[in-house]
Amino acid sequence: MSKQIAIIGTGISGLTCGHLLHQKHDITLFEANGYVGGHTATKDVEVNGKHYAIDTGFIVFNDWTYPNFIKLMDKIGVQSQATEMSFSVKNIAQNLEYNGNTLNSLFAQRRNILRPRFWRIVRDILKFNKTCKKGAAEKSDYGQQTLQEFLIRHQFSDDFTYNYILPMCAAIWSTSLEDIKAFPFAFFLRFFNNHGLLNITDRPQWRSITGGSREYITPLTSGFEDKIKLNSPVKSVANKGNHKLVLLQDGSEYLFDDVIFACHSDQALAIIASPNAYHKEILGNMPYAKNEVVLHTDHSVLPVRKLAWASWNYLIKGYDGESQAPAVLTYNMNILQNIESDTTFCVTLNNSKDIDPDKVLGTYSYSHPQFNNQTVTAQSRWADISGSNGLHFCGAYWYNGFHEDGVHSALDVCKSFGEHL
Repeated sequence: MSKQIAIIGTGISGLTCGHLLHQKHDITLFEANGYVGGHTATKDVEVNGKHYAIDTGFIVFNDWTYPNFIKLMDKIGVQSQATEMSFSVKNIAQNLEYNGNTLNSLFAQRRNILRPRFWRIVRDILKFNKTCKKGAAEKSDYGQQTLQEFLIRHQFSDDFTYNYILPMCAAIWSTSLEDIKAFPFAFFLRFFNNHGLLNITDRPQWRSITGGSREYITPLTSGFEDKIKLNSPVKSVANKGNHKLVLLQDGSEYLFDDVIFACHSDQALAIIASPNAYHKEILGNMPYAKNEVVLHTDHSVLPVRKLAWASWNYLIKGYDGESQAPAVLTYNMNILQNIESDTTFCVTLNNSKDIDPDKVLGTYSYSHPQFNNQTVTAQSRWADISGSNGLHFCGAYWYNGFHEDGVHSALDVCKSFGEHL
């Protein structure tokens, strides 16, 4: 039976729902922003008379852990290109920098060959990988153990902890070092093991969308682009008889049979006019945090040595209270998007004050899900609220927080309408 369905949000979750549901149902997508795509935010820039399309949100995926996203891209005929996923750390206070991509780049700062503390990091990386892989193979029960508790229990050095594993995790999940310490270790281990991040070799092939991530939006929305309402923030969703009343900020009202919340968890909770206890418990325990994002051409925020430049470059300044601050990270977009240019395009999180204002091409703000033991418990309770009373919930926050997870959660919702990828 055909239904009238509202989809709130046009990130990958909302668009996947729209793609699968529009042929059999009367759908309407509401988007608060003036563009479609959510975290897929490709920006057009012109430098020295040449045009470039630079990704500032979603950038990469891989051939191991993105099966649904890849299947969706193949279905709509979107092309991708191989890219490199490398990680560097620049610690100003310790005059330390390295890029873990190759043996040569690992010792890009040649003095590290003679530094005992750097060899301690290398030794602990090997020990950490071996210990984690053993735990994964044995399916060890880590219960509520946090990442910090695991590191202390196995006596990993501070040099390894603060110059390798915590920065890497903070970079992946766009959060502070302090918050990463409280990260559920079981959640961490599953993610790192599945992504091959515990391997020195035999890692997945990372890819980026050719021409920029937004290239998938037009083919994905083909057939329902006229059903998308931009600049239409939803104020509330309330019951009205057997229907759902969607009220927009501008006062306009719409009636639907079902509503799919394809927005962030905190946004969904704020929109539901009369949230029940389950909504508050579950959505309320899956927080988001904002990150300032700057697109620019100031490569001074990258490591000093060009050999140490990586796809992801984490910066540690060494001031008091830094561990509580959001991750300071710069993506080298020339590497990630295979951009051939004399100009180095950078996307930096949470460090605008160190960037030359004359080299800034754009400033944005994106929110990312934060994870802790309460979040993992809340994730397991999706069925307690999704599909109940005509309300459905999807978004990357239900899994690991990435594009594949957005598609995965959308497929969970679409299954209840009898649709599959």
